[in-house]
Amino acid sequence: MSTPIAVATALAAALLFGLSSVADQRSTKRVKTERALSPTILLDLVRQPLWLIAIAANVAGFALQVVALSFGSLALVQPLLVFDLVFAVLIVRSVGWDPSTLPPGTKRWDPVLLAGVAAATAGVAGFLAIGQPSAGRPNAGFGVLTPLAIGLVAVVGGCLAVAARNRNLRPLALALACGVCYGSAAFAVKLVTSEFGGGAARVFANWPIYVFTVVGPAGFILNQDAFQQGRFLAPVQAIITTADPVISVGLGVLWLGVRLRSSPADIFGQVASLLLMAAGIVITAHHAPQVAGRAPAGRTSERPAPG
Repeated sequence: MSTPIAVATALAAALLFGLSSVADQRSTKRVKTERALSPTILLDLVRQPLWLIAIAANVAGFALQVVALSFGSLALVQPLLVFDLVFAVLIVRSVGWDPSTLPPGTKRWDPVLLAGVAAATAGVAGFLAIGQPSAGRPNAGFGVLTPLAIGLVAVVGGCLAVAARNRNLRPLALALACGVCYGSAAFAVKLVTSEFGGGAARVFANWPIYVFTVVGPAGFILNQDAFQQGRFLAPVQAIITTADPVISVGLGVLWLGVRLRSSPADIFGQVASLLLMAAGIVITAHHAPQVAGRAPAGRTSERPAPG
């Protein structure tokens, strides 16, 4: 395992994911609303140039994530991807700032936003420094597939049921389902990277690639749905950003033998760091600047986000 390469490529991936999320969320507001998990939304989005930019950034970011996971542990790489939210906020504050659409007195770089960014950064750094995650095993047996599939169906299915019945909770439920799919996809990608040495025949002879081909696209479509259904980027992005690393690290600990330092002081420090990270994510997301909205009758307009 080469930690410097894993860290560098994970941070580069987070930057591209942040750029993708900004472009993605804005473009989804410019197409008609579809039911959850409907692929029809993609037919509308493909005609949006901004969405194509988002896809290009997302593909490049994913490629870097694969490289990072091939060199580093799930528990190292996935927490670093939390910075996609930080980068998304910084990108919009730098190039998409329009103070005329925000409440009077709103500052480009308000202290609370900076505190959120600092807290998220410190939380991730603290978790990695205190936990010192091990590499874990490079593969998992076929017996993992059944409980993983059951868990995914139960959690994602439950989120979709909530989304169908409660309009107010719909974007949050879709975001949680998306985060679960993304975390599971990262787990599958980690397993696939361990099979690269055996060539394509080995990759396609084992189950992780097929899990990825299901949860990866499902998470992607849920991401589009969550961005479209939610009026603001903040809560949706915060849930996705938090759920993704928590799920992937949990799966790594459960089935790949990833280990974190486990003395009482270390456990306390790791929990405190994760709480600090989560608080930073929430604060940063809540104070994110405006994102594009969709006006009635399909016309595009700008709509302010909270903070």
